[in-house]
Amino acid sequence: MKMNKTLLSIAVAGSLLSTSAAVNAAGFQLAEYSATGLGRAYAGEAAMADNASAQWRNPAMLTYLEGTQISVGAIYVDPNVDISGTSAGAIPTSSSDFAHDAVIPNFYVSHKYNDKFALGFALGTNYGMETNLGTDFAGANHGNEASVYSIEANLNAAYQLTESLSIGAGLRYIDAEGSFGAITPPQAAPADGLTLKYMEGEDSAWAWQAGTVWQVNESSRLGFTYKSEVDLTLEGYAKGLGFGSNYKPGSMNLALPATAELAAFHQVNDALAIHTSINWTDWSSFEKLVADFPGEASNTIKEENWEDNFRYAVGATYQVDSQLTLRTGIAYDESAVSEEHRTATIPETDRLWLSLGAGYQWSEQLSFDAGFTYIFAKDASMQESDPAADAVGGSFEGEVTGSIWLIGVQANYTF
Repeated sequence: MKMNKTLLSIAVAGSLLSTSAAVNAAGFQLAEYSATGLGRAYAGEAAMADNASAQWRNPAMLTYLEGTQISVGAIYVDPNVDISGTSAGAIPTSSSDFAHDAVIPNFYVSHKYNDKFALGFALGTNYGMETNLGTDFAGANHGNEASVYSIEANLNAAYQLTESLSIGAGLRYIDAEGSFGAITPPQAAPADGLTLKYMEGEDSAWAWQAGTVWQVNESSRLGFTYKSEVDLTLEGYAKGLGFGSNYKPGSMNLALPATAELAAFHQVNDALAIHTSINWTDWSSFEKLVADFPGEASNTIKEENWEDNFRYAVGATYQVDSQLTLRTGIAYDESAVSEEHRTATIPETDRLWLSLGAGYQWSEQLSFDAGFTYIFAKDASMQESDPAADAVGGSFEGEVTGSIWLIGVQANYTF
């Protein structure tokens, strides 16, 4: 029983992380908050205020938005991720396109109350994805399916302290749920396809964000923003051979890491602007996963030892005429896992973003934005070996390859 329970716990941890490791940002993070920013690879976001969506990355930018504005849109994410390798040292196995596509919606409202004070409301997500390696995958004993969904609502406010300095802050409410599973692999026949573990849970939590923007001169400004860590306890149930029962209440702590962004914007001339940003994510806080069950001692699921990562982006905006705006950008997203800690269930790797976008001013009040991004994911070698898991289906060694397409649209209206 102890060995089966350890196997289950390890597979749960791996499934959680495989949800995101092959998608668009480091770890299980999603960068896609607006089609406007997508077209420039989200370069300079904390220093830009195109529309009401600006508050998502820096609430202080609300002071740059006139009147009452509404932005609504969605981004389609199509990851194409494949994994191949060998299990138990000799059994070839693979899974194609195992990260599911998704549509990420967003909604924003801003209101300039007076010359100094502004309010905003934002609805979107920072985390989530779904994967399924399939029942034929020979490494399924290390995890074969996972899903993480989250939705976040912000209430933001900003105040202009001086002609050149504004500050902003927001209260964040995050609701999240996840499911994770592992089964006996094909080489375990005739006992293949049995549920080693299945675990699902949900939780909600409060967090905060704060930002500032400095208008250096008429042409340049700097922005800085910080989002606090979100502490979640996914409460639900577990079942499967590893627990010796059909239903067992349990929970797992999950910390969504703190993030920060430093951004710059410079208007080169009447038509051209250059913008850049550096993003930091506190992934080093993600050291291990621990499962808790009523009446039992806490069970350390897995040591993770993730590292803080950085994202670097530079972009440009070109105003063709009074109606048409063109955008482009390039970004480099570092992996949050070093080579020695990468495994089959955490195919985390570096990513290169190439983005194009456009905005069209349909009328004085209505505008539309569209963005397109192609992400190159660096090929990543990995291995998974643990005595308990290996006893069921052997160790796994292989490589993940992939790319991601992102397409977004957005409508903006000013009252």
